[in-house]
Amino acid sequence: MADRQLYFQNLALTVGAAHSRYGAIPVTETQTPHTELAGEPFSAEIYSDDGSVRADFLDRVVASVQHGDVEALASSVAGLHESELGDLIEALDAEDRRSLVIQLGDRFDFSSLTEVDEAIRMDIIEALPNEQVAHALKALDSDDAVYILEDLAEKDQAEILAKLPFTERIRLRRSLDYPEESAGRRMQTEFVAVPPYWSVGQTIDYLRDSEDLPHSFSQIFVIDPTFHLVGAVDLDQILRTPRPVKIEEIMHETRHAIPAEMDQEEAALIFEQYDLLSAAVVDENERLVGVLTIDDVVDVIQAEAEEDLKRLGGVGDEELSDSVIETTRSRFTWLLINLATAILASVVIGLFDATITEMVALAVLMPIVASMGGNAGTQTMTVAVRALATRDIDIYNASRIVRRELTVGFINGVIFAAVMGLVAALWFSSLSLGIVIGLAMIVNMVCAALAGILIPLLLDRIGIDPAIASSVFVTTVTDIVGFFAFLGLAGWWFGI
Repeated sequence: MADRQLYFQNLALTVGAAHSRYGAIPVTETQTPHTELAGEPFSAEIYSDDGSVRADFLDRVVASVQHGDVEALASSVAGLHESELGDLIEALDAEDRRSLVIQLGDRFDFSSLTEVDEAIRMDIIEALPNEQVAHALKALDSDDAVYILEDLAEKDQAEILAKLPFTERIRLRRSLDYPEESAGRRMQTEFVAVPPYWSVGQTIDYLRDSEDLPHSFSQIFVIDPTFHLVGAVDLDQILRTPRPVKIEEIMHETRHAIPAEMDQEEAALIFEQYDLLSAAVVDENERLVGVLTIDDVVDVIQAEAEEDLKRLGGVGDEELSDSVIETTRSRFTWLLINLATAILASVVIGLFDATITEMVALAVLMPIVASMGGNAGTQTMTVAVRALATRDIDIYNASRIVRRELTVGFINGVIFAAVMGLVAALWFSSLSLGIVIGLAMIVNMVCAALAGILIPLLLDRIGIDPAIASSVFVTTVTDIVGFFAFLGLAGWWFGI
């Protein structure tokens, strides 16, 4: 008995403990379920055929908001999933969305704020007193609460956290102390953990009797007296095993425990590789601190893919709800860099001004060579950047992929050289001009393929995100090589 008391005292020092017929149970405290909105749930489909919020439903909500009819408003949005409520909020204008949240008060589901753009979320939070935000966070899972808190100013964070119960404050502060976009930021600190010497019967009785369990879970973690992770048991295994069997006899090793400092994208790759539904999150001392679940990982995968796509287009972390000034600032830097590379390409053209003056057809045709090379390079670069993000390219297959892209570039170059050469020859009645543009097309398509694969690989090797910088370098290479090859070959061929 003394050993058992010491065991649970150690656990209580780490995350707190709940009480049951077996004594203190080593699980974190959890929040109460979300408060249900008043009124009958709105049963009709809220989306139109194009996926937007239905106009009649939106008008109904707006009318309730503007007339201050709180009960009608609550009845309209009752029963909506948090993602549906998030879409509704985004469809409203700024004033109406703030009024909706304020009028609903405690009946507003704050988890819906995790489904909206950051600018909209911040606009709503800033319109509310910190006391109301703190009260609302008590009803959220820890991962959702952290998601809302992390974008706030440190002063507001501190004030809101100070209004929370001690245990909740410590858990949220610990998650916020982890780096942005890390597993520690995305984890949920509510989980179920039991000692290995418990029987299946004890565990089942605890799960039935305790009111301090997470809202949903698929695994029970097994820990030692120092809260180090020993193993895990799936719920289906619990249900299939006789009550007298000890947990340590049916647990399996958690081979895929995720360090809290790990980047969220790397954690998502582990989920994808091993088809996980949930995974334990451990701190630097290998102690269990949380759980990462598949619903959060799906959000991470979507966010990372969207981030890579935006970076390839040079728009950074831009959101649709950003203001004109924020959007302009986000795009200005990359446009400035593109201007510099365009000037560099123009300098190359300037080297052949005499050649272009003697043969005007070159000015007509040279954008075609550069454009085809740019498109080919972008195709290769897009595939390479995504493969690097998903870890599909490594030291074992990189050389094979480079050879493949080089071959593809050469084949496409030959095909389009024949097509464009014939077009140029007929257009300007010059077979020589057709040959020149054909050769230039082959050279630029091959160089574009090499640039599209080698530049992302090089940037990744030196620690620069290839999604950010690849497009600028690839475009520069294809423009310069295209202009130089076409105009240089023309000057040499025609002796200009």
